[in-house]
Amino acid sequence: VQLQASGGGLVQAGGSLRLSCAASGFSVDDYTIGWFRQAPGKERDFVSSMSINTGRTYYADSVKGRFTISSDNAKSTVFLQIDSLKPADAATYYCAAVKSSAISRTTMDLRIMWDYWGQGTLVTVSS
Repeated sequence: VQLQASGGGLVQAGGSLRLSCAASGFSVDDYTIGWFRQAPGKERDFVSSMSINTGRTYYADSVKGRFTISSDNAKSTVFLQIDSLKPADAATYYCAAVKSSAISRTTMDLRIMWDYWGQGTLVTVSS
């Protein structure tokens, strides 16, 4: 099982970025793929997730309206579109995967619930 996150970079505040999470070694159909982010010296926080089978999505309150999660199931890839970037969005973004049956809305933000993690992609925002 592998998750490969990519798409990070340096962007001006107000700009946009699209992150990708490519899954391999397993079928994503029964999984929920999520995004977390971790700024230096801070905890790794939940950002968004998508149940691949149902298409149901969740977002942290801090990113609602600016972040959009989507998937290309044929390519086993999940995207995170980030618009109206703020300096507070600067962080390393990680994608993660867990069986959809093993997670719920109330446990989505708990790192311990997620089984597989990608290596992270760095997003830097210049003001």
